[in-house]
Amino acid sequence: MAQVLAFANQKGGVAKTTSTVNLGVALVEMGKRVLAVDMDPQGNLTMSQGIDPENLEKSMYDVLVHRLPIEDVIVSNEIDVAAATIDLAGAEMALSTQIGRERALEKALKPIHKHYDFVLIDTPPSLGLLTLNALTAADAVIVPLQAEYYALEGLARLLDTLERVRQGLNPQLELEGVLLTMIDARNNLSRQVADEVRSHLGERVFATEIPRNVRLSEAPSHGRPALLYDVRSKGSLAYLRVAEEILRRLDGMPGESR
Repeated sequence: MAQVLAFANQKGGVAKTTSTVNLGVALVEMGKRVLAVDMDPQGNLTMSQGIDPENLEKSMYDVLVHRLPIEDVIVSNEIDVAAATIDLAGAEMALSTQIGRERALEKALKPIHKHYDFVLIDTPPSLGLLTLNALTAADAVIVPLQAEYYALEGLARLLDTLERVRQGLNPQLELEGVLLTMIDARNNLSRQVADEVRSHLGERVFATEIPRNVRLSEAPSHGRPALLYDVRSKGSLAYLRVAEEILRRLDGMPGESR
């Protein structure tokens, strides 16, 4: 059965999509079968694989709203992607009158669990119904967190949301870890925030940090994940180490210190 990981943070620009796609590719490189699910109407995960949403006749909107089998919207590239288009922006309204609206994604994923080792869900920068569907369907959550001044305030709200989802919809939901992103070694504030997050959450923060790296920024414009655009870049190597951490955690092995 697949391990379902949702990447969530109500703040935009924290590298949710970058983390989803590059960890997906890293896990594929380690011999795992991976499906990435694009739950963001912006479709950045879809486009990161060189897929033009304008050319898609069916997408995650149809899966969630019309109960189309998810296999019908999966595009195979470096990883398998359940693609999104801008139509997904209307899914929250369309789902709002449906019974069991929070479980639409969970039901869609059940038939394909046996085909994958990991299902990685990229969520929009909000805590609306699309993100709620992802949290209800997930076994665990990875929180990409930019090391900046307001990071802890936003993290507190997200952790509160996770607790409410556990109480009402998904008692098994766990926090897989907080992933510190866009770390600038030359910036004292960046280091201070990262240290404060670690002091609050301890081992729930991944040992590996994702640095600011030009290759991570360039890769989407080439329709490729950074790991295939420049595998030797600092950003690519960092995501490979995070993938190793995830596999160690699932195997119950102790992590490494930063």
